[in-house]
Amino acid sequence: MEENKMELVNVLENEHLSMLNHSCAHMMAQAVKRLYPNAKFWVGPVISEGFYYDMDLGDVKLKEEDLAKIEKEMKKIAKDGKRIVREEISKEDALEMFKDDPYKIDLINGLEDGNITIYRQGEFADLCRGPHVETVKMCKNFKLLKHSGAYWKGDANNKMLQRVYGICFDTKEELEAHLEALEEAKKRDHKKLGKEMGLFTISEFAPGMPIFLPDGMILRNILEQYWYQEHTKEGYQFIKTPIMMSKELWELSGHWDHYKDNMYTSMVDDREFAIKPMNCPGALLVYNSTLHSYKDLPLRLGELGQVHRHEASGALNGLFRVRTFTQDDAHLFVTPDQLEEEVKKVLQLVDRIYSVFGLPYEIELSTRPESGYIGSEEIWDVSEKALAQACVHAGKEYKVNPGDGAFYGPKLDIHIKDSLGRVWQCGTVQLDMNLPERFECKYVDADGTKKTPIMLHRVVYGSVERFIGILIEHFGGHFPLWLAPRQFVVIPVHHEKHVEYANKVCDALTALGMRATVDSRNEKLGYRVREAQLQKVTYQIVVGDGEQENNTVTIRQSGKKDSVTLSLNEALAKFKAEVDNKTLFGK
Repeated sequence: MEENKMELVNVLENEHLSMLNHSCAHMMAQAVKRLYPNAKFWVGPVISEGFYYDMDLGDVKLKEEDLAKIEKEMKKIAKDGKRIVREEISKEDALEMFKDDPYKIDLINGLEDGNITIYRQGEFADLCRGPHVETVKMCKNFKLLKHSGAYWKGDANNKMLQRVYGICFDTKEELEAHLEALEEAKKRDHKKLGKEMGLFTISEFAPGMPIFLPDGMILRNILEQYWYQEHTKEGYQFIKTPIMMSKELWELSGHWDHYKDNMYTSMVDDREFAIKPMNCPGALLVYNSTLHSYKDLPLRLGELGQVHRHEASGALNGLFRVRTFTQDDAHLFVTPDQLEEEVKKVLQLVDRIYSVFGLPYEIELSTRPESGYIGSEEIWDVSEKALAQACVHAGKEYKVNPGDGAFYGPKLDIHIKDSLGRVWQCGTVQLDMNLPERFECKYVDADGTKKTPIMLHRVVYGSVERFIGILIEHFGGHFPLWLAPRQFVVIPVHHEKHVEYANKVCDALTALGMRATVDSRNEKLGYRVREAQLQKVTYQIVVGDGEQENNTVTIRQSGKKDSVTLSLNEALAKFKAEVDNKTLFGK
């Protein structure tokens, strides 16, 4: 993979850029209102990708070419350069001002009594807390990206509105760089590359349930084997729990009350069963299957467990949002004095695994909610401090996300950043003070008393399927050698004259445990090389007269234009080192 310095900008990470994009959203709404006078608007928030506005255009259905018309009108507004003015009006005046717009009336009625702020530019005004930039002239470097349908308030029972997305920057150069990065992201789309590289498919007979093809299974198996190897080093024991368990278990765990609408259920022998949406209860059954002493702890139970969750069909997205996936779960049972050290070890494991893929990350500590939590404030304080200290002792900085912990305990969320600068939440370390109590988990302490262990839930990949999707886009399909489903294709210049030497090279690679084939088809050399490039075979090895006479190979790496000639032995040593060291290309 050639090093790519293009990065997609996260608008929400920049206060000024957020303000600029929010102002541009208003400018877009103003342009739409000019073009479609009957337009009514719901909300137009800033998002990480820029902004959008939801609108009701009556019988008008936007087409792709309509975005260009809206952009043209926006440019007129920006050139005109009206100031953006903040006004305060009473709730009564706001209701009068927007009396013909049911969407604004709904918003206003949901606000507390008192003055309401609106922002005005020229003839256009809208409800808004602000802030905004000074003039619309500052919003001239924009691009409308796409449009789609969106139910009012996100409720499928409500009317379908039309949503237009866009983005705005301070300079033309920043906009062009971002648009170029967006084009690169399109090329890397894991659904597109997954199909082209024969990694996975999704059938209408199983929506949201990926089918892994032979090359995809090679990639998946490598990732899972690596996971097992790294966890074995850390003293984890591996389990496999049932994929379907009775309703009573899910009632005991609390999932039935909070999650049953997302669970697949079935009647078996007059009892209701559910396919598991998560692995935790199974791990608790494993813990309770035998007696435990404090000497048995920490107990680290790992499971690559397949779960099913009924996601809305409209939310399904390749490997990123599915209805069945494999969590690389582990559940750790620890004593209070072991907690900090175990979290530290988890973070060190996370660091080691993510670094292999070239994925930098940030850690976020979510603390006690304001209400609805279980356990005493003292226990929460101790638990939060233990998670924070574990980060410090692991040499990792962290941000605090106040009040965002689960009701049963604080957590660490780990956000990775891919090669295009996009952030993905994958790893989690969740402290649980609830389930061990519910399942009456006990261990005998040194003083002979029975105590309840602390439970840590943690994942590294998060979802194996989603992590594969992230890696496809992170590497753009140009996987490092140790991960690549198709590592080598040996291409003889003349399919008959050099095929014997090509087979010799292929056999030498296979003897090293590499995946290699020979392409000796009666096709032109350039055609076979281009095809290997399109298939993103990690190394194309070309052999002709010179290579055959000198026992050399000419190699070209996927995604690169240049080739290099090495002796066969040098090349084999290079390839073996790349696999053994899990070398990242471009490093």
